[in-house]
Amino acid sequence: MRRLPAVLAFLAPAAALTGCSTLEAERAAVTGAALSFARHAEGAGHAAACRLLAPATREALAQDPGPSCEAGLSDAALPAPGRVRTTDVYGHQARVVLDHDTYFVTRFPDGWKVRAAGCAPRPERPYDCRVKEE
Repeated sequence: MRRLPAVLAFLAPAAALTGCSTLEAERAAVTGAALSFARHAEGAGHAAACRLLAPATREALAQDPGPSCEAGLSDAALPAPGRVRTTDVYGHQARVVLDHDTYFVTRFPDGWKVRAAGCAPRPERPYDCRVKEE
């Protein structure tokens, strides 16, 4: 019976470290998805950027302003994002704050996808986003 507390004393810190590494892995995955989207959206890779958008966001861009996600993304004229300042993960949702933009990202079965981009904070109101699902 004396051994059980010793085992628990070892497992508790190990479990805590595993939780931290899992969160860091999630942050890295979210940040990677956001930076990949930013890289494609800044250049001529709008088709690749559209594949990194959440399905509802991609559909919204294809309908308004249309005629395709690529055209809608081009019309959105997203700001140059700059460097990542912070990444916050809340379960299946995340926010990536960049120097000149904020992205909202959601986890899907095939990975993290950008749900909204070109987002600017507004005091005591929701963010105003140029690219978002309707």
